[in-house]
Amino acid sequence: MEIELRKIHKFYGPVHANRGIDLHVRSGTIHGVLGENGAGKSTLMKILAGATPRSSGEILLDGRAVAFAHPAEAFRAGIGMLYQDPLDFPPLTVLENFRVGQPAHPRKSAKAWANLLDSLCRAFGFYLDPKAPMESLTLGERQQLELVRLLSLGCRLLILDEPTTGISAAQKELLFRALRRVAKEGKTVLLVSHKLEDVESLCEHVTVLRQGQVTGSLSAPFDARDILPLMFGTPPAPLHKSTRTFQHVSLEFLQVSASGGRAGLHEATATFRRGEVVGLAGLEGSGQGVFLRLAAGLQRSTSGHLRLFGDDCTGWSYHAFRRRGVAFVPENRLEEGLIAGLTLTEHFALAACTPSLRVPWHQARQLAEQKVQQFRIRGSANSHADALSGGNQQRLLLSLIPSDASVLLLEQPTRGLDVESTHWVWKHLLRLADSGVTILFSSAELDEILMASDRVLVFYNGRIVLDVDAQDAHPDLVGAAIAGRLSL
Repeated sequence: MEIELRKIHKFYGPVHANRGIDLHVRSGTIHGVLGENGAGKSTLMKILAGATPRSSGEILLDGRAVAFAHPAEAFRAGIGMLYQDPLDFPPLTVLENFRVGQPAHPRKSAKAWANLLDSLCRAFGFYLDPKAPMESLTLGERQQLELVRLLSLGCRLLILDEPTTGISAAQKELLFRALRRVAKEGKTVLLVSHKLEDVESLCEHVTVLRQGQVTGSLSAPFDARDILPLMFGTPPAPLHKSTRTFQHVSLEFLQVSASGGRAGLHEATATFRRGEVVGLAGLEGSGQGVFLRLAAGLQRSTSGHLRLFGDDCTGWSYHAFRRRGVAFVPENRLEEGLIAGLTLTEHFALAACTPSLRVPWHQARQLAEQKVQQFRIRGSANSHADALSGGNQQRLLLSLIPSDASVLLLEQPTRGLDVESTHWVWKHLLRLADSGVTILFSSAELDEILMASDRVLVFYNGRIVLDVDAQDAHPDLVGAAIAGRLSL
């Protein structure tokens, strides 16, 4: 399928997300779309997939002008899109979600569908239990399921929005191998990413966006020295970490066990101090998610004790932890962190948690306008959360953290963010650490763990298998622990 976009414009109120974009993608190729967060990449792909109407411009498929009123029309035309936040149905099982959109086959048994799912997963090196409820899957596993579902439906154009987020290096290589095979069969792949290494290893052509405009188009082989200025203009300065000493204990885990996730948590013991930044590493579902949610009061332990500033906080509710200065930032921005249909002003009104029945709209709007400037959110106080890019949604989440927070827990704080946005997020977080805030964060990116942490905990199969100062956390050591080849 050959794609041509001509002079595509898209407005979200005062925000001009796409500014006259031209894009040509040849049939049977893998074409990358690169850009920082807020560059307009996802908006452009949503227009092509029929999920968002364009304000003006023209779309041509194989030379024929088309207009999609909704995603079903684009899907019938052979276009499938894997979103950065997968679209699925949590009340259903993995297999039931896999069958969504599949042609009706009254005589095809559940076992036959399960066998089809299993064969596709094996081709990518994924493992998905067909009977598992969707709530039990990690974000990366949900992405994997949506990917194999689209491939099973035989889409002629695959649009992948940050598809390597949350999957291992080995799974990524298997995925790329499959996408190369798909392209050789004459199908077209559009890879939306901010990761130069993904584009360099997979794509034949790349188009770069910045601030809603095309800044350049290149063909392989690519040179980062050519691409980076097109993406960011002036590159960000190196991240500076100040020298801090850690004395006062803020949070303690004492032989804590809990169920949940793929592996649960088993007899975890760890101590954290004020001003310390601790990275939680491990394969998805290894226990770090359960660990963070226990510390936030979002999950209950089955044994052991938690202490917060010396007080036994075992069994406390989320609101009790919050009142004591614990703040939690989830990885699923639009499912747990933000409310898609609400404006920034409405988010700040909700976050105020005032006991009064009267909503302080004037103060909420003033605060929203102030935070838009302070956190450099590309939007306004009247912008809806779901109209913001992933990077700006993350900035909004960080701006909602209470000013009196003393312990900050973050799941994948830079998931899906480009280099510049990642740098900005960590400059902000390290300023909080300098002020004495304890920061615990999980990440699927080992480079991020090693770059930002004062200390690293590695989880494997529900247990802490490594607790090491950052200066001693060599990549080989941490990598071996993540793979389960090391234990305390």
